[in-house]
Amino acid sequence: MAIIICVIREICARSARGKKFAFAFAFALKCRTFALQMEVKNKTVYFETLGCKLNFSETATMGQLLAEAGIATAEEGQTPDVCVLNTCSVTELADKKGRQHIRSLAKRFPNALIVVTGCYAQLKSAEIAQIPGVDIVLGQEQKGDIVKYVTQWLTSNEAIEEVTPTRDIRRFVPSCECGDRTRYWLKVQDGCDYYCSYCTIPMARGRSRSATIESLVAQAREVADKGGKEIVITGVNIGDFGKNTGEKFIDLIKAFDAIEGIERYRISSIEPDLLTDEIIEFCAQSRAFMPHFHIPLQCGNDEVLKLMRRHYDRALFAEKVRRCQELMPDCFIGVDVMVGSRGETPEYFEDSYNFLDSLSLQHLHVFPYSERPGTMALRIPYVVKQQEKQTRTQRMIELSDRKQREFIERYLGTERPVLFEAPHGNAPMHGFTDNYIRVNVEPRLDLVNTVGRVRLDKVNDDFTVDATIV
Repeated sequence: MAIIICVIREICARSARGKKFAFAFAFALKCRTFALQMEVKNKTVYFETLGCKLNFSETATMGQLLAEAGIATAEEGQTPDVCVLNTCSVTELADKKGRQHIRSLAKRFPNALIVVTGCYAQLKSAEIAQIPGVDIVLGQEQKGDIVKYVTQWLTSNEAIEEVTPTRDIRRFVPSCECGDRTRYWLKVQDGCDYYCSYCTIPMARGRSRSATIESLVAQAREVADKGGKEIVITGVNIGDFGKNTGEKFIDLIKAFDAIEGIERYRISSIEPDLLTDEIIEFCAQSRAFMPHFHIPLQCGNDEVLKLMRRHYDRALFAEKVRRCQELMPDCFIGVDVMVGSRGETPEYFEDSYNFLDSLSLQHLHVFPYSERPGTMALRIPYVVKQQEKQTRTQRMIELSDRKQREFIERYLGTERPVLFEAPHGNAPMHGFTDNYIRVNVEPRLDLVNTVGRVRLDKVNDDFTVDATIV
């Protein structure tokens, strides 16, 4: 590569003294492009992803970009030339896991180029750059340019730390991941303007921004052309879709519903104050939107919600749940619940627990509060001890398990439509009902990536259901 660059410089220098500069310069650029292509050709990349579905979607897109440049995903057991770690930073534990994964990659693949990106990289790039073995640190905006930075390192062998300050992030980096032959995760929005007191996501992801409806419809049509049957709509705060484009989330889902070939859509998560009656009513009568919502609550006590700087009270949340189930009686509703946050006294926790118990919910995604530097929650004086957090977490998990089992048992002996996934070896074939019950059936390769009806027979300890194809 160094020799080719020297040749380019010499050609340009000589041509500058003659009349053929334009031709020589063009030839030099072609030589440089060829040289860069040769640098990346036949190299392989290995990915590790931490955190949310959005991260997994973005990792898939980085993989596609690198593959198009000639860097293929490494096969199992193959030693990669490049390692990419897409990190999370939602909790202190997530940061710790990020560091552990970096050190593990450096130990397992000492000769590989190591790239670290994601939320942890955006928030603490300098810290990551000092970890032995790290070659490239990229912020959120730079994910879409990963080929440029990998190529730059391969040609210069110099460390790169490229992170746009969070306040200056404006670019929307599109992504779409195929989780299997049936389901895709399509990113429609990024960033958040809510600034809840406990959360670092606005600092890690930047301001709310979205793709256009036109571009997202084009991506969804590509999924349909590839044979995908289900799209999960993802983002950081997807109900806030369109702040930078002047469009609305309701118009996006209406446009999605009109696309032929996609048989199912799911909304990954939407804030209760942004889940409008119009959205609920449209999903209830739509062609392809499933009776399934994930609605973050965080706490069922109004005083704690105020301390968290959430944008709703529990009465609004309860009304959204009631409306969903009024229009979609079979609806599966999952809820995020944080326990042990600053200010959550024993009385407030009990109030939250009783509120959640009173609602017809199907699953609680429970996680303990984690102190995050730079957040406003650190100003709240009441601190819950770690052991008490664990006790509260376990109680909420047990409540969730009871509610989920009760929901599933309602449907035993009944028939539901299922999108069948490809089986792995001799294991049972899996799939989800329209209302998000995971089933196990006997493998039938002819049914993969099709929707068929099953009878729900028996619920297992892991809340999967043994079912019979009908």
